Amino acid sequence: MPVQLRNNVNVMGDGPATLIFAHGFGCNQQMWRFIAPVFASSFKVVLFDLVGSGQSELSAYIPHKYASLRGYADDLLEIVEEFAGSGPVIHIGHSVSAMIAVLAELQQPGRFAAHVMVGPSPRYINDDDYVGGFSQTDIDSLLHTLESNYLGWSSTMAPTLMGAADRPELGEELANSFCRTNAEIAKQFARVTFMSDHRREVANFSAKTLILQCSDDMVVPVQVGHYLNRIIADSTLRMIENVGHYPHMSAPNDCVNAMSEFLQPFGCVAHVA
Repeated sequence: MPVQLRNNVNVMGDGPATLIFAHGFGCNQQMWRFIAPVFASSFKVVLFDLVGSGQSELSAYIPHKYASLRGYADDLLEIVEEFAGSGPVIHIGHSVSAMIAVLAELQQPGRFAAHVMVGPSPRYINDDDYVGGFSQTDIDSLLHTLESNYLGWSSTMAPTLMGAADRPELGEELANSFCRTNAEIAKQFARVTFMSDHRREVANFSAKTLILQCSDDMVVPVQVGHYLNRIIADSTLRMIENVGHYPHMSAPNDCVNAMSEFLQPFGCVAHVA
């Protein structure tokens, strides 16, 4: 199956370097619309949907392939191979897609010149002195709720996850995105996401990285951002004053400014005052 069809790949802009934007759980590439076009004047911008999400080809979803994040990492490398230019490639990943990119980087070291991680987490479950934000019981309860009432959970939780109380339409958009996702695929992806532990991989990850961490994120507490900043040697942590897990939607200007500074060595001229 063509990669473009499988992942609904779309390209805009042109430039010596390529930015690849990857969305998080239950989302789609349209959620980068406040940020990606800003960079199209300086970069080639590649947007895509993870298989099982957005307008991807659902027939390409093979449960055993996507039983871990490595299946998505393989897809990402195929997208890079086909759509990135010959120059540097920078991955911008929200939430779980940041860890997908870590796996891709370790599979092909040096394939990415840099990474921007928006609300990343290598592990969501607390473990000894590691603060992931949830207990095992919390995650078990979450997965049980998703199994028994995925649509109800989606409608109820999306506004809370989004934050942006002054822009309720964003919470509605997220709820609609959750609800449009095939429920069985979403349940498996949730289990793969929330039960994963990629701290070992992160410890072996050395690429240049910008971590964007929200100041009040119910999915990823600030301790996780600081943890990643300590573990990833060549990393910069930028705090975004924002409530919610989706700053690229609810605080896009702050994200653009932080990203622009980080991307200047690659020819970025984008900036929001």
